[in-house]
Parts: sequence; C-alpha cells; structure tokens
Amino acid sequence: MAADRSQSAGIAASPSVTLLRDRLASGALDALTLVDSYIARIEAREAEVGAWAWFDPEFARAQARNLDAYRRSGRPLGRLHGLPVALKDVIDTAKIPTENGCVRDADRIPLRDAFVVERLKKEGAIIMGKTVTTELAFMHPGKTANPHNLAHTPGGSSQGSAAAVADGMVPLAIGTQTGGSIIRPASFCGVTGYKPTFGAIPRRGILAQSPTLDTVGVFASDPAGAALLAEILFGDDPEDSATALQPTPALHTAALSKPPIAPVFGFVKPPGWDTADQQMRSAFDELVDALGDQAFEMPLPAIFNDAAEQRKKINFAEMAYHYYPYARDMGDSLGQVTRDAIAEGNAVPARDYLSACDMPKLLNAALDEMLTRCDAILCPAATGPAPNGLETTGDPIFNGLWTLCGTPCITLPMLTSEEGLPMGVQLVAARDNDARLMLTAQWLFNWADGAEQ
Repeated sequence: MAADRSQSAGIAASPSVTLLRDRLASGALDALTLVDSYIARIEAREAEVGAWAWFDPEFARAQARNLDAYRRSGRPLGRLHGLPVALKDVIDTAKIPTENGCVRDADRIPLRDAFVVERLKKEGAIIMGKTVTTELAFMHPGKTANPHNLAHTPGGSSQGSAAAVADGMVPLAIGTQTGGSIIRPASFCGVTGYKPTFGAIPRRGILAQSPTLDTVGVFASDPAGAALLAEILFGDDPEDSATALQPTPALHTAALSKPPIAPVFGFVKPPGWDTADQQMRSAFDELVDALGDQAFEMPLPAIFNDAAEQRKKINFAEMAYHYYPYARDMGDSLGQVTRDAIAEGNAVPARDYLSACDMPKLLNAALDEMLTRCDAILCPAATGPAPNGLETTGDPIFNGLWTLCGTPCITLPMLTSEEGLPMGVQLVAARDNDARLMLTAQWLFNWADGAEQ
C-alpha cells in the first residue's frame, strides 16, 4: 500500500521546492526557465485536468523576467524568489479576476490584493494564476478532474490547487479549508496539504464562508515545501480578528531538522470510521504495524461523536449570513447543494449556534491531554481513494473535526489503492504546535520513502 511518488500515469515528478529555491537564489536556475517549464506542462495537460480558472502565460513570464533582472542587480532576494505559486480563486488579486467559482462573480476584478498575495509579492514569488474552486468554496464541483485518473474527483473545494501541484503544473499553491478543503483534495491527488492552526494566516481579501472555521492553507510535494510557503504567510492583520501578534514558528527549519528521538504516533479511528473504505482500513493496519513501538491506538472520548453535527451548524449558519446576497440574487442558478446548506443554516436556532461555538473548548481540552502522550495523532485524510465521478467532492468526515478544533493538520501522500489512486495519511497536532507537526511530518514522509532518519 506504500505510495510511489515517482513519475507514472502521466503525472510529472515534482522537484523539491527547497532545492528550487536554492538554485533560483544562487542563479543556477533562472526564474524564466523555471516558469517556461511549468507553462509547457500546463499547456500539455490543462485541457484534460482543468485546474485553472485564470492563467496568462505572458503575465507569468513578465514577472519572471523582472525577478531575473532583480537578482542580477545584486540586491537582497525575497525568501520565495522566482517560485511560482497558484492561488485558489477565492483569494483577491488586484487587477486579476477573482470569481469565487460563481457565475454572480464572473469578471469580478478586485482593486486590492489579499494579505497572502501581498506577502507573496514581497517575498519574490510569481503569481502563476488562479485555480478552480468549487462554487463559493462549498461542495458544488468545478471543472477539475483528478490528474491520476480523470474519471475521479480531485476533491474540493481547493480542487484546482491540489490538482495543479499533483500534475506538476506548479510547485506550490494556496487553498482554504472550512470543512476538509485542503486535507481531502491533497489526499485524493497525492500531494502534501497543510492546514495550520486556526488564525495563523490572515484571511483579509479571501471569500468568507464561515469565519469561525475558515482557514488558509497550502499545497506542495512534501512537508518541507509546504513549510517554506506557509511560514511566510503566517502573520498578524488588524483586519482579521482571528489573528494575533506573536512570533512566527520556524516551520521550514523544523521540517529540515532531525528529531532528537524518533516520534511516537497516536493512531485514532475518528467518528465515521465505519464509512472508511476497506483498503484504507487495511492500509492503516499495515502502517501501524510497520511503525511498531512508535505507534499505538488511542481512542477518542465520546464527546467527539457529536463534533461533525456541531461543526455543520456553525458552518451552515454562518453561510446563511455571508452568502445571503448570492441566494438572493442567483435563485435556482446557485447549485442545489449550496442552496440546501444555506436553507439549513437559516433554520439553526441562535441557542444551538452559540452552543456549537462552545464545542471547540471542550474538544481541545481532551485533545491537549491526549497529545501529551504522542508527537502527533495519526489518522486517515479521507475515507478512501478519490471516488469515481466528478459530481461529488468526497466525504469530509475525517477532516471537519480538526477544522472545528482549529488544530494544525497535514496530509502525507504515503498510500496507494489497488487501482493506483493516492490515499493520504493525516497527522494532527495541538494548537500552535505547527513547528512540531512539521518536524514529525517530514520524519514520517522520509520514513515512508525509506530515507535514513
């Protein structure tokens, strides 16, 4: 069940983002040469995969030429100098369309960049384009197919971001998660997806679906690449009350470090385990056995059994408020699954909503105690491989719990189904323990590859 991350089935092998960064900084690789290689991949595969909502190759080349000239000037380089990054099409980009996967916002062009876009530009990244999102970042699918098998879903809602990285169209991408929109598509597409602690990355300029839950995250080929990008996006923004002024964790350094002792994993069968594909269950049995004394099964307290329903109440009630203009203006042209969620949110009593908002305090009290016994919780990133068909984005049952708790989590592409589709391993850490999560995740990623620890 171990994953083969080498080039196969038309999927391009992904180079290390850390290596690309170093070669760009030294001048061993020009930004234009790198961008041209990704443009060629997009032109060869986009008609089939459909990962991009907006892409202008000449705009990407122009940024690369400017960055190459800047490097030749001898001035200090940004930490992402010359690295192309794709943005989920719910992230505002000044003078570039941001359409939120929705016909109401067709041809919408923001005047101001989102916080994360400002950071990318400051650090010398190349804005490669906008990737497909499901309608309003919910569950009505966009056009994207799974690069590993075009008949299967790539997941949602950050489907274009996950698929673009998986297919070798771009080394890095940004997405968002309110339920399972980073972790699940990363699992289905066979890449690393990282959702940091809630509030770590400011959301100013990003479509608000459920501000109590909405979290910005990233996609890369490995944990170190995800750490490099995410660390630069961490920050405090007075326009986002979920953020706070605090030191930024050294995520990339942690990912490149060797743990002083081998980490220990607490294997959890989350609520909904009975819905998991038998292949996923068997793969986790093999994984836990292979880890030996470094893994043990750890039951979740009964209070976690109601978490999915409580998360849904928060999500849908806040959707009903924030998406009211869409429901008002679009009527039946809004996807049925989106309309149903808004209608359900309208029916949530205030007392039930407020009670649900108290739930994370109770859950995290239990998690904090559990995580004193291990370095990270080990569990599936999805119920199985990507489902057949493009009319669904898959079940987020193994993701929403951690989004509700606001804990950092990461998908590792470590397992493969009998049909050759990826299946992700999910690691979860305590809130604000993002650096420890990266250290542990990179160790497990290397262990799965047979690398020396």
